[in-house]
Amino acid sequence: MLKKLSVKTKLYIFLLLTIVAIGIVVYDKVEKDKRRWNKTEAENSAILSQNKAEAKKAAEEKKKEEEAAEKQKKLDIKYNEALNAFQSEQYSKAVTLSDEILAVDGNNYKAYNIKGIALCYGKQFEFKEAMSNIDRAIEIKPDYGYARYNKAQAYALYSRYDEALALYDKAIEVDKNYVWNYYGKASVYGRKGDAANTVKYLKMAIDIDQKAKEEAKKDVDFANVRSNEEFQQLIK
Repeated sequence: MLKKLSVKTKLYIFLLLTIVAIGIVVYDKVEKDKRRWNKTEAENSAILSQNKAEAKKAAEEKKKEEEAAEKQKKLDIKYNEALNAFQSEQYSKAVTLSDEILAVDGNNYKAYNIKGIALCYGKQFEFKEAMSNIDRAIEIKPDYGYARYNKAQAYALYSRYDEALALYDKAIEVDKNYVWNYYGKASVYGRKGDAANTVKYLKMAIDIDQKAKEEAKKDVDFANVRSNEEFQQLIK
């Protein structure tokens, strides 16, 4: 049949088929591009949503960190007030401030420690309650040297000397450079009238900090050994 068609007709048919073929190719490309664009748009939208979610989460975490830091700052300020109250012999105030800290942060080992030792010095409650607070501080932070020292100090205050000496040793295990651990042992031996051990541990304390010598000159804990010649030479 095609043989009967003229060359001109054949040319028109060829051109038409070519146009159709090109159209199909173009249409296919357009559709593919459209699908690709839609996919890219969806991916970009998903990425944008994810970025927004991550940014929101980061902002929330930052806010929480800032709030936690502000909370801790206030607690630290109150702790310093409690510590200053204890050191100023305002024991009831130290206990009250410690309780205020613990009402906000039930795991604040520093507050437990100050409350415990303040109770010992203030003699407001039973020794057992004071110890439960210091023990709680040590339970939360086993290597907290100040709490270990205060526990030993508390036993010494209540004249439980042998237990106090053992507790000072435990305090030294976690803080070998804390002068008052050695001074504490010296003072206990001083109360017991053991001049040799008093001099031994007082010398160790003085080697760390000369403040120990000045304190020993006026400390009544050394009344039983003050006339000892070695002790006198040591505190000169």
